[in-house]
Amino acid sequence: MAELKPGNAAPDFELPDQNGKIVRLSDYRGNRPVVVYFYPKDDTSGCTVEACGFRDDFDKFRDLDAEIIGISGDSTESHGRFISKYQLPFTLLSDKGGRVRKLYGVKKTLGIIPGRATFVIDKAGVVRHVFSSQSQPARHVEEALAALSGAGQPRSQT
Repeated sequence: MAELKPGNAAPDFELPDQNGKIVRLSDYRGNRPVVVYFYPKDDTSGCTVEACGFRDDFDKFRDLDAEIIGISGDSTESHGRFISKYQLPFTLLSDKGGRVRKLYGVKKTLGIIPGRATFVIDKAGVVRHVFSSQSQPARHVEEALAALSGAGQPRSQT
């Protein structure tokens, strides 16, 4: 599992969303930047803080023409409930078995908890920013906004 860094091409993937519709990263290439964030589990404290942070700043991401996509190993049904409970205005994808998580090099915490990492991918499909922190879920939103607005240089933080 190689670590994905700024400047790398973002690996394409296809996964089902909360409605069972297949979403492909390549569908956004050439159209808009994408924030792909991996999180451990629906409706847990840190993941709720992170998801609600993306929700609360959703208009800022829209102003930057960015798409937000959350990915976890939860089922599409679980994602549907999570979206409904917190009125999340963005897509959540189900990565059963963690294939895409591994493709992106998102490491487990303590070897057992699925990691939390955010990737900002530009319109050309190139990773521009990586932020990984299990213990700072709200900071993922700040990091993504800063990267999209050009406030930060392309970099990787773990």
